[in-house]
Amino acid sequence: MYWLSKEKGFEQINTLAKNRIPFLFITSFDNQKIFAQALDNLDSDIFYKLEDWRNYPSKKCSQDFTFSKSPIDFVSYQKSMDKVLEEIRSGNTYLLNLTFKTPIQSNLQLKEIFTYAKAKFKLYFKGEFICFSPECFIEIEGNTIATYPMKGTIDASLPHAKERILRNEKEQAEHVMIVDLMRNDLGIVGSHVEVKKFRYIEKIKAGEKELLQVSSKITAQLPKEWKDDLGTLLKQLLPAGSICGTPKKSTVDILKKVEDFDRGFYTGVFGVFDGSSLRSCVMIRFIEKENNALFYKSGGGITIDSDTKSEYDELIDKIYLPF
Repeated sequence: MYWLSKEKGFEQINTLAKNRIPFLFITSFDNQKIFAQALDNLDSDIFYKLEDWRNYPSKKCSQDFTFSKSPIDFVSYQKSMDKVLEEIRSGNTYLLNLTFKTPIQSNLQLKEIFTYAKAKFKLYFKGEFICFSPECFIEIEGNTIATYPMKGTIDASLPHAKERILRNEKEQAEHVMIVDLMRNDLGIVGSHVEVKKFRYIEKIKAGEKELLQVSSKITAQLPKEWKDDLGTLLKQLLPAGSICGTPKKSTVDILKKVEDFDRGFYTGVFGVFDGSSLRSCVMIRFIEKENNALFYKSGGGITIDSDTKSEYDELIDKIYLPF
């Protein structure tokens, strides 16, 4: 089987990086399944893109396609939301990324969706799942590690959308909490932690819509020998704070109770080490195949100030094909 256990997986990453062997790695959300394989021996049914690093040719969608979604009903969503808000009021979490599994229908196969999708980061894995993610997890150039937490989404067509998302107190509080969490995480593995850019806007194509998403850039300096212990470094940083919440441990425990599905590789991480540098992304905008049916997993961050209807709408807005 190609999946390794948590300990063996991070060990394999350590070994490959220590020997400066370029490789691709994938981790599940709970780190219980890890894939790590040298690029020279990469299975022929795995394709990736990390900005300009890729192992397949790009192709534009030239055919008509169908796409529909059957999201959770609002009443059911509200019940889960109420449980999360109760946990927040009890002080067990301050921010929690609540997600759901949505059946979707399309005349396209997974590989076709992957090939046509426009995104900074993409992964196709053996006909089992794909992601076309806008969110970097970490990148390492030289001895500098950078992370780009993404929190805050709004329909770009709304009047004064940029000003609205940046001034929204709930969105600002959510973003500040994630930036603080990621600053702390980078402080575990590095030194001289800095917030280089705070709450900048990126535009993302979301099917027929365009979305504005808010990100920040945080950097730190790593020890010179970081390549010798890359698996250990990743183990200390995972799961990604932006897709679980804060505090991380108690929030993950709550997610196991509140969410009604297994995230699997959704909100896990994949990346490539090229022998000297690392690029990786958070696996959001995620579709998996299960018993010949397709399911899309999506969600958003919840705080004490969250509006249930707005969060429900955001969940649905994030279910799209970015052609």
